Amino acid sequence: MHGPALVGWLLVALCAATGGYCLLQMRGEPPGPGRRIAGAEALMGWGMAVMAVPSTVLDPRPWGPPAFAAVFAVAAVRALLPARRGAGLPGHHLHHAIGALAMVYMALAMMTGATGGHHHTGAMAPDRMAAGVPPLTGVLLGYFAVYVVWSGLRLVSMTDGAVDGRDGRAAGAVGAGPAGAGRPRRPELRHAWRLSMGIGMCAMLLTL
Repeated sequence: MHGPALVGWLLVALCAATGGYCLLQMRGEPPGPGRRIAGAEALMGWGMAVMAVPSTVLDPRPWGPPAFAAVFAVAAVRALLPARRGAGLPGHHLHHAIGALAMVYMALAMMTGATGGHHHTGAMAPDRMAAGVPPLTGVLLGYFAVYVVWSGLRLVSMTDGAVDGRDGRAAGAVGAGPAGAGRPRRPELRHAWRLSMGIGMCAMLLTL
């Protein structure tokens, strides 16, 4: 990623932590739509973390952008197929498909910027840095900005509901036995990680 190194490393930490959390969630989910969604989110988080590494430290060109584009093109198709059949959670599948396609777009933008001839300096020529298509970048930025606002409002309501109902649930959780001994389900925490990935996507799109 091109831009301030501090911003890049913050994105790496945020996206890697998100991917790790989603991977733990995937391992705890039974086979089905929940596990597939968690796996898609883990892939997105780790992919964003690798792509956000400052180019002065890791410049993946020329092999990196095509690999990113191929992996996330497959991920977009895998997300669209269940959404088309109406299986699982169509809204989540569609959002994951848009996120994967945004990753494909950013990978293609990296490939376009790589034609400037500065492959080993960690920087691109000024006329090659804006490799994206401004209208498409704007549409994707608008989508993820709306998603971030909507997710933030939903997270606030989920957190308020969790605080109101926590005492009642705690009484029922005592003596739950082995079935309740696993990791506690925290929908608001999982939603917070999704919100963080949306913020990260906005930050990465702004660098195009």
